[in-house]
Amino acid sequence: MQRERLVLIGNGMAGVRTVEELLKLAPDLYDITVFGAEPYPNYNRIMLSPVLAGEKAVDDIILNGRDWYAENAITLKTADPIVRIDRVARKVIAASGAEQPYDRLLIATGSTPFIIPVPGHDKDGVIGFRDIADVEKMLETAGRFKNAVVIGGGLLGLEAANGLIKNGMNVTVAHLLDSLMERQLDKPAAALLKATLESRGLNFRMGAQTAEIVGNGRVQAVRFADGGTVDADLVVMAVGIRPNFSLAREAGIHCERGIMVSDTMQTFDPRVYAVGECVQHRGVCYGLVAPLFDQAKVAANHLANYGIARYEGSVTSTKLKVTGIDLFSAGEFNEGEGDETLVLQDPAAGIYKKLVLRDNRIKGAVMYGDTLDGAWYFQLLREGTDVSAFRRTLLFGQHDLGDSGHGDAARIAALGPEAEICGCNGVRKGQIVDAIVKKGLFTLEEVRAHTKASSSCGSCTGLVESLLASTVGEGYSAAPSKKPLCGCAEHSHDEIIAGIKEHGLKTMAAVRRHFAWRTEDGCARCRPALNYYLLSRWPGEYRDDAQSRFINERAHGNIQRDGTYSVVPRMFGGLCTPSDLRAIADACDKYQVPEMKVTGGQRIDMFGVKKEDLPAMWKDLTEAGLVSGHAYGKALRTVKTCAGKTWCRFGVQDSTGLGVKIEQMTWGSWMPHKFKAAVSGCPRNCAEATIKDFGVVCVDSGYELHIGGNGGIKVRVTDRLCKVETEEQVLEYGAAFIQKYREEAHYLERTAPWVERVGLQTIKDALSDEAERKALAERFLHSQTFAQIDPWKARADGAEAHEFRKIEIAVA
Repeated sequence: MQRERLVLIGNGMAGVRTVEELLKLAPDLYDITVFGAEPYPNYNRIMLSPVLAGEKAVDDIILNGRDWYAENAITLKTADPIVRIDRVARKVIAASGAEQPYDRLLIATGSTPFIIPVPGHDKDGVIGFRDIADVEKMLETAGRFKNAVVIGGGLLGLEAANGLIKNGMNVTVAHLLDSLMERQLDKPAAALLKATLESRGLNFRMGAQTAEIVGNGRVQAVRFADGGTVDADLVVMAVGIRPNFSLAREAGIHCERGIMVSDTMQTFDPRVYAVGECVQHRGVCYGLVAPLFDQAKVAANHLANYGIARYEGSVTSTKLKVTGIDLFSAGEFNEGEGDETLVLQDPAAGIYKKLVLRDNRIKGAVMYGDTLDGAWYFQLLREGTDVSAFRRTLLFGQHDLGDSGHGDAARIAALGPEAEICGCNGVRKGQIVDAIVKKGLFTLEEVRAHTKASSSCGSCTGLVESLLASTVGEGYSAAPSKKPLCGCAEHSHDEIIAGIKEHGLKTMAAVRRHFAWRTEDGCARCRPALNYYLLSRWPGEYRDDAQSRFINERAHGNIQRDGTYSVVPRMFGGLCTPSDLRAIADACDKYQVPEMKVTGGQRIDMFGVKKEDLPAMWKDLTEAGLVSGHAYGKALRTVKTCAGKTWCRFGVQDSTGLGVKIEQMTWGSWMPHKFKAAVSGCPRNCAEATIKDFGVVCVDSGYELHIGGNGGIKVRVTDRLCKVETEEQVLEYGAAFIQKYREEAHYLERTAPWVERVGLQTIKDALSDEAERKALAERFLHSQTFAQIDPWKARADGAEAHEFRKIEIAVA
């Protein structure tokens, strides 16, 4: 079957990213030809500043070398721009006269620098800052001349000025307004930036309107509207960019401020698509990389004939490193009528944070110096989270982050290359930075795919995102507002959860069909998630798919470093009997357990058990009345208790008895992630109930209920849910909270980030509604009738025997 012909006009980041996404979906659908105006293969335009500063060579910023085009059977024609599109004959004509027919055309011509049309703008020595040729011209000039003027105090202008200073030039930045980077910073942050840059040798003329570029053939000075002049051997125009759509307009394709495209990235000609800085979508033209990459995925989806993706615009944040200074901004950070502002300012430390709130929701944010929590603020802004529950600590950052990443000694930028970022997978900072730079990574998903960092428990996601942002600067692609479940699907966790419920989807195959999965059987990321979502929604109808679970859950034991397993029997509320201890001791002797340990969850952990011994050991333990502690599962782990009023002279309620009741109600329940509970018998809180997913603190008049806490590396203190009077109410609220979490949280999302994502008030509103609370609790108890089957006993009786059978290898 003859392939269709796809022609890409423009060899830049957006166009080539579209081709990359297309090759993932339909590698054999097209014969692809790429035309580029520059003599280079696709390179990272964002990294031109480090090349100018001498920190990188041109080869270091190449994203796709010529060998990549050859390996993918792509014809690359460099230094030969397209000069005409013949839509009737369906062909393009290059400057060389070469003609190339197409069946589908993708226009990604990017943008051009705006050159102010003042007298003298065409003199030798006046350039923009947009491509490698501009950088080479600046470097050549810096080697022969001394004075430079950069017109424009935005990001690009400041980066150009920084690079020229590093090349030994005297540099003056002339900016029309009285504040630098006005699109990304408010005035206090801009003032801090200006002071820092002045201390490094940069000169500024603020409120300066360029009137004329003076010189005889070559630039010699810049004259301003106020009559002042500055000597200049080089003038860099960095006052903005304009979409480059003249080629499309001349071909009769509808254009306004850019090439007009639909939500499928299709132009008014159905055979022609467009992406990148040259397009206008819903009245907006984008210049940051993240939206352009979102557009690329959508265009690729339709070019591959999937036809299900839509680009609905982007909410952008800007996380930048300007001359080594970290900056972040998002949303509307200049307050208006009815807005509130929260400000943290420490000029001596070089730190400034401002959050603009409206109705207790973040409307905008700007940060200078310490931007580690920028990704979190952007998530709160994008999702419209009500921050009233943690407003007091909001300026101090993500309060379930602990001190990881805060303080001069621990900030991500200051960490050495050997610092471990991802504890689950043992990934170090140097490995992540190396992958980002050498493989041209821009998104969290790409970093996960190449390094495994943040791909397990997810607790290091904020650190990885900050590291990604600090490494690639403007090019960092923050998580999109609609994040797909995985690469197999276009739909988000929430859309899939809702679809399973609304459309009665009761098998993984039905889900994949309904949502047009790209792969027949899914992947290692979506299979466990779908298995959980179906199990939590249809507990009596869906059959758990063991092969869609991690090895620990399939083997019902935690695999250890040496390949053996640990066995943890459940001890309800931390209670045990002499016969329980004898049974555990007998099992340790019989199966030669090398080590046993009392855990922080008030249980006994037996280490070093061989996999093939697990069923027999479980048989002995279950016959003694013990059941699995689910220490290996995304499930209820423990309910920790203190002695309570039965024995403790400070106890005000029977915390141990209540803890036993909670654990008896909840054991065996599958959750999005591990789940821990505790009951403390008095406000002294010996059971640490205020760092658990669900905690109860007993008081004289009843019980305080707490939610969304966790310990470990990133400690988060719980939020207070409410106060109740009876144990029955504790059980009802607990069951309702757990079920809401089970039904609505994303797979592998702990209660702490879930509570912050949906907002404490949302949960309070749901559980304060008696009818909704009782319905949630009833659904949880119904699901438990199917869940509370001891997996140890079933496997001791022979279920899933293949999982524990030792493989014998015959040697000839």
